[in-house]
Amino acid sequence: MKVLLVTGKLAQAQVRAFAGEADVLVANVDVASFITPQLLLFAAPLGYDLILIPGAITADFREAERALGTKIRLGPKHAADLGIVLHHLDKGEIELSRTVPACLLMEGKMREDALDQVERLEARASAPQQIRGVKIGGSSRMKVLAEIVDATRFCPAALTERICYYEEQGADMIDLGIPLDANPDEVQAALQTARKTTNLPLSIDTIRPELILAGLEAGADLLLSLNGSNLPLVGEAVARAGVPAVIIPGPGSIRLEENLLKAQEMGISIIADPVLDPPLQGLAVSLQRYQAFRQDHPDIPLFFGAGNVTELMDADTVGVNALLAALGAETGASILFTPEYSGKAAGSVHELALASRMMLLARERHAPPKDLGLDLLILKEKRRLPEEAMPETFMEAKEGHKYEPDNRGSFRIFLSKGLIMAQNGSITVAGRNARDILNTLIEKGLVSRLDHAGYLGRELERAEIALRLKRSYVQDEPLWSSEKR
Repeated sequence: MKVLLVTGKLAQAQVRAFAGEADVLVANVDVASFITPQLLLFAAPLGYDLILIPGAITADFREAERALGTKIRLGPKHAADLGIVLHHLDKGEIELSRTVPACLLMEGKMREDALDQVERLEARASAPQQIRGVKIGGSSRMKVLAEIVDATRFCPAALTERICYYEEQGADMIDLGIPLDANPDEVQAALQTARKTTNLPLSIDTIRPELILAGLEAGADLLLSLNGSNLPLVGEAVARAGVPAVIIPGPGSIRLEENLLKAQEMGISIIADPVLDPPLQGLAVSLQRYQAFRQDHPDIPLFFGAGNVTELMDADTVGVNALLAALGAETGASILFTPEYSGKAAGSVHELALASRMMLLARERHAPPKDLGLDLLILKEKRRLPEEAMPETFMEAKEGHKYEPDNRGSFRIFLSKGLIMAQNGSITVAGRNARDILNTLIEKGLVSRLDHAGYLGRELERAEIALRLKRSYVQDEPLWSSEKR
């Protein structure tokens, strides 16, 4: 297929870089989205099977299409996506549109290709350290270290369940947070349980020397955290074991650089933590510390405590974590550290895992982290569809319907183990979405009234929304304060 790519003067270098075997026509206009059918008719040569115009164009090119005798379709909105579009076009895998940009048509395919590209970039990335085969620092992707707070207080079954959950959410490493009142035997038992559960790198998080040594003996792959108080007591053992350690400032006024120098002199493989401070408690200043450290020590991997922000801010974490990952990428972070300690932080591991991949792709493209094939848009959408026209006549809905009991009985709806449950006496129907549960109730003859079926549909949908958003659900109670019941 002979393809012509049309662009403006400002974007021509980018378009040519991704054009492959396609020809490129530069229209007499700076901004590509300002190309008009008249400009194209004036400049376009004949003999092409397909003309791709920029995806941001909204003009109607059907007349130009007829005049040229060539199909004119919208390409992607960004030149960086041209390679993917042309590849799948050549293989006959997509049918392009006059009105919908190619990148929107290909969102599913772009996600798959984006994840494949992440894997390729990671495979060829250089890194100053590897922990149990996981690359740390250099040009590798930022890794997510998921903390299990007070891990020694979990029974083995609960600890195993939590580790498996973090693995499913995309954690690259697991951290066992050790409470101050733990003893060495508990630390070793927790590490043994964790090692039986996962092959991911395991760290322990404590400053008590005897617990650090217990973790070393039990096979911890990474130690959090060493400072001026415990380095003299455990530093030589850590160096002999060859286990990397996160170095922090302190105690007191001891600077991070002083502790790093001591650790390096002992032969410890180091990761530096300049400490990310909470919002309105020095967050902006701490980011400046990260920037300054990266400039002075470009080869030392950086630890970025994202949980210090998300856990101490009453805001939905998905956008906060996306921004923190971007800040981490700009400041050279190698490890994104987070617990999911409070309910509001649920999902943080998945969010950071996806955000770290977005930042790797954006860095490769030298572009902001948008239109990558991956995103963290949950409640909002990138592009809203147009609303339907208002009918000329309609009737207003009536409030105050009086419900009558269903002779087949009532249902209690609740969430359990990641499933929606609809229970009526000894009968319980379980599923992951409202549609399947409601259809089952109707097919089994468990609902006899239309208004009861309508109520169940609404309530089951609310339960599904709560399940997907990792929120609590109580039947007949609002999901959020603004919801009208």
